Amino acid sequence: MPEQRMDNRAINGKSVSIHKKALDQLIAMTDQITLADGRTPTIVPYLSVIRSSRETLRNPGVLTPSFCLILQGAKKLYLGEDIIHYSAGDYLASLIDIPASAQVIGATEQSPYIGLRIDFTTQEIASVVMEAEIITESKGKDLRAGAFIGKTDAELLDIFFRLLKLIDKPKEVRFLSELIKREMLFNLLSGDFGHLFFQKVLFDQSADGVGKAIQWIKENYASSFTVEELAKSCNMSTSGLHHKFKAITTMGPLQYQKQLRLQEARRLMLSGPMGATTAALKVGYESPSQFSREYRRLFGLPPLQDIKAMRKMSYAGGFEDS
Repeated sequence: MPEQRMDNRAINGKSVSIHKKALDQLIAMTDQITLADGRTPTIVPYLSVIRSSRETLRNPGVLTPSFCLILQGAKKLYLGEDIIHYSAGDYLASLIDIPASAQVIGATEQSPYIGLRIDFTTQEIASVVMEAEIITESKGKDLRAGAFIGKTDAELLDIFFRLLKLIDKPKEVRFLSELIKREMLFNLLSGDFGHLFFQKVLFDQSADGVGKAIQWIKENYASSFTVEELAKSCNMSTSGLHHKFKAITTMGPLQYQKQLRLQEARRLMLSGPMGATTAALKVGYESPSQFSREYRRLFGLPPLQDIKAMRKMSYAGGFEDS
């Protein structure tokens, strides 16, 4: 399983010391918001502060459309067969829902993991592309995974600085935060990773193709289907759908459905008194024993033991808190 490491020795021609000074400023601003572990929402509707004062176990979850910047510390992302290390100054951008795993590494009470999370929608990206008339140049014909790691530059860090300053201006935050969010998306779309940030196939969900297939599974994960049926409904060959689907989500359609089912079942059990059998049936499983086997394979414990363990621990390593 290949491992990748982000290289922080130089960032877009700026010295590491200047970049670190900007990160330290942002860390000081987050300290004024919260010193608690976990995910802390702010008065900016789409902005959260993430902290963890300890390492976490590898936790399966689902990446949702978001932009997560690490200010301090490091993480491992398990995406398909890749293990990617990323740390202070790096960001994780996810464009669609993608099952993956992550863990905080090296965090301590003296040097906690600190990150900022921006939630957005694919519609917001498409809106910025159209209104700003951004033309993204394709770098090869191959599809890329709908999540990737990038490096921040001084301009992007300045946008985060102005966003955090808005927290002290509650009367202005609702209007100005939306402008800053659009500026941030424009910056990302116009930068070196713009071709990854806007892949037409991910957004054109009404047309035939893999984008339509991904959207259908997300909306109908509890329904049974065959890849052949899905491919035909999307006007694609079975092999073509499977190849493109795996290129974007790092897994095949049936595996994607299974992970969405298991994640939803876990959420249902964590959010209330629902038992494993009821959760299994709710997400589309016909066999509770099969559900338990696949649940344990993904999360490492049988359903009830996993839920009990999750409720005991203050967790800050999953994508809900990343």
